[in-house]
Amino acid sequence: MDALRLITMNRRALLRGHSLETLTAEVWEAQALTRAVGALLAEEGPRALRETALALSSPGGRTAEATELPVPCRGDPRAARLTRVPDVEATLLALAELLGEVGIALVGLACGVYQEALYWASVEAIDAADEARDRVLDMLRALGEGAGRPGHDSTAGLR
Repeated sequence: MDALRLITMNRRALLRGHSLETLTAEVWEAQALTRAVGALLAEEGPRALRETALALSSPGGRTAEATELPVPCRGDPRAARLTRVPDVEATLLALAELLGEVGIALVGLACGVYQEALYWASVEAIDAADEARDRVLDMLRALGEGAGRPGHDSTAGLR
């Protein structure tokens, strides 16, 4: 499935999420999608993005910390359906927006919880989403720098 479509689905679900369970599930989905996009770009993306994309996809990195939030079991994440990134730049822009929205949702969650463990898990997830967004923005900058080179197509699709 197309990355932009998955990101749009995640953003809509995040905006509709009003319960703790729904919100944390969508935060988890966003982090899984971020890692999946990173993995695909690390493998098949423009060379200038591969190192940062690999760091973004790393399950041991800070982006994985958002999965520490309690999430209801719902089977495979939507991110497991990711098969292509037809427009790298548009996907990274949408992913940066999604991660910004995740951070905002997590701030709201942290402000509204009364369990200390959930509060600190939310704070860690905020940091992880912020770090992932920074990496996505780094990739966008790298695309912009490479766009001026002859023979470089920063929006070449991946399949």
